[in-house]
Amino acid sequence: MSMKTRVTELLGIEVPVVQGAMARIADASLAGAVSEAGGLGIIACGGAPLDWVEEQVRIARSITDKPIGANVMLMDPNAGETAELLAKLRVDVITTGAGSPANYMQLWKDAGIKVVPVVASSALAARMERLGADAVVAEGTEAGGHIGELTTMALIPAVCDAVSIPVIAAGGIADGRGMAAAFALGAEGVQAGTRFLTVDECTIADAYKERVIAAKDADTIVTGRGSGHPVRCLKNKFARTVRKLEGDVAANGDELEAMYVGSLRRAVEGDVDNGTMMAGQSAALVHERATAAEAIARMIEEAEALGGLDLEALAALSARRGRAI
Repeated sequence: MSMKTRVTELLGIEVPVVQGAMARIADASLAGAVSEAGGLGIIACGGAPLDWVEEQVRIARSITDKPIGANVMLMDPNAGETAELLAKLRVDVITTGAGSPANYMQLWKDAGIKVVPVVASSALAARMERLGADAVVAEGTEAGGHIGELTTMALIPAVCDAVSIPVIAAGGIADGRGMAAAFALGAEGVQAGTRFLTVDECTIADAYKERVIAAKDADTIVTGRGSGHPVRCLKNKFARTVRKLEGDVAANGDELEAMYVGSLRRAVEGDVDNGTMMAGQSAALVHERATAAEAIARMIEEAEALGGLDLEALAALSARRGRAI
């Protein structure tokens, strides 16, 4: 199974599927499995100790000799140290979020690392291209975790029109239909996070996985809009309480802050009532457990089976349009 696009050529992977960086979830087990299956696995470094990051890169490289990526949340107080460590470790790809990677771009380039920022607008995508980004992940608001405002349907073509570098689509993509739609909009690869929550190599608690599998299309909720840091997660007791308190942030700010502490860890460890179960709207499309390899293969097969759709031809068309900008 292989597919040639500018994304696969740039990242040295076999199929244009990138695993989303999910804090406390995307570790070496998941990232290594996705990379070994031909996609690009990403280790989420946000909020993680440096020794944990180094260990996870080592473990991932023991699982696969294929390219491995890492994600840096630039608002993390330890972002600078993490950036330097990843340069030292010479991971193959770094994705970034929550800020500009300008301060680290040359460091990573000198280490031979491909830099792929996650963006939520065409203006930010164009700025990242000017900084020297190799590609961008354009992520719509349907995604899980930290989100922007624009939908994937509107965002992807706008970003593709704004930049000449390859665009990887994210937000609401969990199967071959979403992948085919993303390519039709001009993307040359896709990033999926929620789809990989239920794979065997993902180490979150079974209770979390079962909530994802049981989710319907209206079962996600966005918290944090009042604070300027909106996050999409599955509806549960914790999320509903947070939304209620956010009605008066001035009065309940301290209580909210205390609630947030450890909420993702609680969910990952199995407390699905009192933790933040980050997941995107595509949870409604995830109906089963599988291995990472099976999930990727199914996505590719579904996309290619849609009316004989030629994804490589669509990607080539997008590449020609990109070079013409």
